[in-house]
Amino acid sequence: MGRAFREIGVESSGRSDILYRWVYYNSRTLGTQPTRPEGRPSQEEALMGRTQEFDTVAVVQAARDVFWDRGYEATSLADLEAATGLRRSSLYHAFDSKRGLFDAAVQDYLDTVIRPRLSVLARATDGRAGLTTYFSGVQTVIATLPDDSPRRGCLLLNSAAGLAAHDDALREVVDGYRAELTTAVSDALALARPEADADELAAAARQLTSLSVSALLLARVNREEAVAILDVALAQVGSW
Repeated sequence: MGRAFREIGVESSGRSDILYRWVYYNSRTLGTQPTRPEGRPSQEEALMGRTQEFDTVAVVQAARDVFWDRGYEATSLADLEAATGLRRSSLYHAFDSKRGLFDAAVQDYLDTVIRPRLSVLARATDGRAGLTTYFSGVQTVIATLPDDSPRRGCLLLNSAAGLAAHDDALREVVDGYRAELTTAVSDALALARPEADADELAAAARQLTSLSVSALLLARVNREEAVAILDVALAQVGSW
């Protein structure tokens, strides 16, 4: 099978590709035409895609903003082609599928949006000040983003009610974000009040996390209410 791949100059990238490319090679010998899996680019398109050069980070972030704005299921390949400036053959070669590109976009979102935001809490030497900075920062973003910005709300939470509802892998990512936020908030609360017991910390962290999540969900629906929810969170931080 390895010789077959060398004959057509393509490396395997997954079980379905292995089967298809094996059939493709043998069909050339037999003079028949293989059936291409639905939604996959042709072999010629895939080979053409290999010759294109592009900034992967820029492509992923352009796709990320489309997914952030429209959600995974409502985003079409045509939308992704328009946003990235690439043909679907190049997108398939680089990311294997629409889902592969979405997964890369989610990872970029975690690395460039979520983790830097949470780092405010991780770096804080004053827990109350760290929490105030975190919630004020989220509030400022919600209050100032234009109505037509694709970056309103949270990419992960926007996806939770759709794809994540029937996708175990994405559900795990979304719940992992919730757990990471809860832990960061709890650590900051403990820093602010070392004498607080575990149950009190857990309840306060869960409440503040819920307020943050609620505000991010409402940011696309009712900006004023989202800002007001974060005022409640800031008041709770102040009284902690």
